[in-house]
Amino acid sequence: MDSDGARDARHTQANPVPRPAGPPEVPAMPPRPARAPGMTPAPEQPPRFTPAVADWLNEPRPDAAPGIWRYGYRPPKADRALTRLSPVAILGLLVPLVVALIVWSFWRHGAVPYQWALLKLFTPSDWWWAGTVSPKGSQGGDAISVYDGVFFALLVYAVVKLGGWLEVARHVVGGRPQPARALLALVGGLVALSFVFPSAFPGVGWEPLPVQDPLFSLVFLIAGGSDLFHSVLFIDTLYALITALVLWPFARLGGWWALAKERLAARGRTGEGEVRPVPAAVLPAQWPKLREAGQYEAAELLTAEVLTGRMNDVDCARVGHAWETARREAQLAAFSDMVLRKGAAAWVHPSGARDLPGRAARHDLLDGQVRIGQWTAGERTPAAYRGAGTALGPDALGTSLLVVGPSGSGKTKHVVAPVIESLALRALTGQCAVVAVCAAGTALGPDSAYDVVVRIGDPASVYDLDPYADTTDPDAAAAFLAEGLVGDLDTVGAQRAATALAQLLGPYRAVYGTFPPLPVLRELLEGEPSALDALRQALSAPEHAGLRRDLDARARQSGGAADPGPVLADRLALLDRPVFADFFATGDAAVRPFSLRAVAHHPLRVRIDVPAHGHEEASRLITRLVLAQFDHVVHDTGRRHFACLVLDDATGTVTTESVRRMQRLRSQNAGVLLALRTLGDVPEALHGPLHGAVGCRMAFSGVTTWDGSRFAHAWGTEWVETRDVAQHTVFADQPMTRAIHALRKLVTGRAVTTEAVTVRQVERERWSASQLAHEVPPGHAVLSLTTVEGKHTPPSLVDLRSSGR
Repeated sequence: MDSDGARDARHTQANPVPRPAGPPEVPAMPPRPARAPGMTPAPEQPPRFTPAVADWLNEPRPDAAPGIWRYGYRPPKADRALTRLSPVAILGLLVPLVVALIVWSFWRHGAVPYQWALLKLFTPSDWWWAGTVSPKGSQGGDAISVYDGVFFALLVYAVVKLGGWLEVARHVVGGRPQPARALLALVGGLVALSFVFPSAFPGVGWEPLPVQDPLFSLVFLIAGGSDLFHSVLFIDTLYALITALVLWPFARLGGWWALAKERLAARGRTGEGEVRPVPAAVLPAQWPKLREAGQYEAAELLTAEVLTGRMNDVDCARVGHAWETARREAQLAAFSDMVLRKGAAAWVHPSGARDLPGRAARHDLLDGQVRIGQWTAGERTPAAYRGAGTALGPDALGTSLLVVGPSGSGKTKHVVAPVIESLALRALTGQCAVVAVCAAGTALGPDSAYDVVVRIGDPASVYDLDPYADTTDPDAAAAFLAEGLVGDLDTVGAQRAATALAQLLGPYRAVYGTFPPLPVLRELLEGEPSALDALRQALSAPEHAGLRRDLDARARQSGGAADPGPVLADRLALLDRPVFADFFATGDAAVRPFSLRAVAHHPLRVRIDVPAHGHEEASRLITRLVLAQFDHVVHDTGRRHFACLVLDDATGTVTTESVRRMQRLRSQNAGVLLALRTLGDVPEALHGPLHGAVGCRMAFSGVTTWDGSRFAHAWGTEWVETRDVAQHTVFADQPMTRAIHALRKLVTGRAVTTEAVTVRQVERERWSASQLAHEVPPGHAVLSLTTVEGKHTPPSLVDLRSSGR
């Protein structure tokens, strides 16, 4: 049957992939240059002219804080200024050093009071001439040498501690990248050695510091003679020990051990033929990671594809993702074979699309980021963020995002649409699946940008929505169906509703092999005698004894005061309308089914349009059902791609169970984006839990003080420094002073005062409710982010009109 899967019966394929809503146009691939097998030529120098994709690949993407647009990011000048040492810090280094030099000079000349008291106390008196510290023999001279060495070591320790030399060294050297850090530490170590062994450095004429001689004198005193010094091995060992002691702090500062391990590991892999050194001139557009792994043919072919314009950014990200997967699973040969056969079209999306029909936002697919604005240079914005682009990516969406703003504030235009577009592009690279739920007519891209478009209530819709998410577990189906039907009602417990549905779904599936259509389920919930009797008669087999007990229990509860059946039936009546006929069919009647379970197995782009007007309550019910089904299907632990559900209007969808499930999405490689006009669309008891369940929060311009108070409470407080200036009138005691003050007051018109400045540390809200309601300009929003790794971005003001396009 050639029906593209649209008319096939359910369960005829294992995890079928739906076809796109519109046939994408795949550009014809021009012929690729052929290479002789086995050739591994040296990489070519980058040409003077490179296409836009090559420039995009070669653009630096330095590490940055969460929420910063990394493409071409440069640290602000303010950050670079902070890396410079202040004059106070330099003065703190020099003052202890100068004092130590003066003290050492006094010590060398014997001008320190009671300088020799400790020496004479701990040494025999027969080593010295009476009343002096003049040594009688070599033992006294060696004791003086050791004594000088000990005092010098204490003096150096005091200078390092009092002057903060270690902190300054870590600041100047420790923060630099390798190998510059190791080289600077090596230079410092050589300078220190030149003061210890000046004779080993040509052109150095100063005297050695008291390090070598005190150590040799100490060995002489302990050994009681010079017999050990006749051994060349012993002397060389002492010299090596002194050198190691001098270089040890510089080795720790320069990270020599970590650098040596990294280089040795790379050399070991090179010896095994796995990795070969790549010249520094190789740019990212020449696929250096493939060259390092020895995949030269694949790297050369992909480089040619990029430089000749046959690859776009989606192709580069898709092939890069396939490379990471192949390297992780040790399938390099299969990767190279696929690239050599397909080139830029390798691992193309099942829809055949290699790009979206049009883009409205800036995307960086290498990092998975989409730019939505620019961080403002406000007082509350950290220095690293000021002026940088604002970006959202899977690392932040994985903790879920809550967006609150009144109608017309730009939630859909500035956040929802760019995020969906970014996720759709990542879906084409095989790294993401996106489900967007919106009202019919919402501007979230053309139908050809999606693989599946479900228009509930539109007879021209290609797909219907499976209310049971293609599950075979009656309890699971009952749980998310109860959540969708009555999850927003406090009068009906979700557990009782799920139990009532399970008592009907289980028996029906055991008899008919499928779950009941919504009209039949409505009759069973209403307690229709004919429907219940027919189902009971079909369960007459002995193996269905347990199911008959469930059905009998449902019949006994039917019509009771605590029976959730009538409420469930009333909610089902919202979907059992002529306008929704055949949209929620099951079994053989479902000729156009789409199950949300497909997003757990394939990187799909799905859009579900709910009725915009006339069926608001039914639209909210469908949205709640999709949210409940999404949480159920993403439990698949074998899924590697990120899954995200975007609700353009989450009014009436946030329930106690959904908030509880959102907290688990982070560990399931999934997330949700909830857009609300006001927090009043969420039950008041869930305001706090909702803010706690999501990791990213965004308040648009125009929110009320009531909504702002919830954000202010979620963002907490911070310690800030305040300065209070008080003016105090100066009262003079002397006649002359009073006369001068009177004359000054006559000329200036003000009394003579003095200022009293009080500096305090106080705790204040990061953003108060009043500030959120009245100080956020139009086209702006306050955004805070949390990544799946736990990194935080403080709430800061974002200019959404500066998207960089």
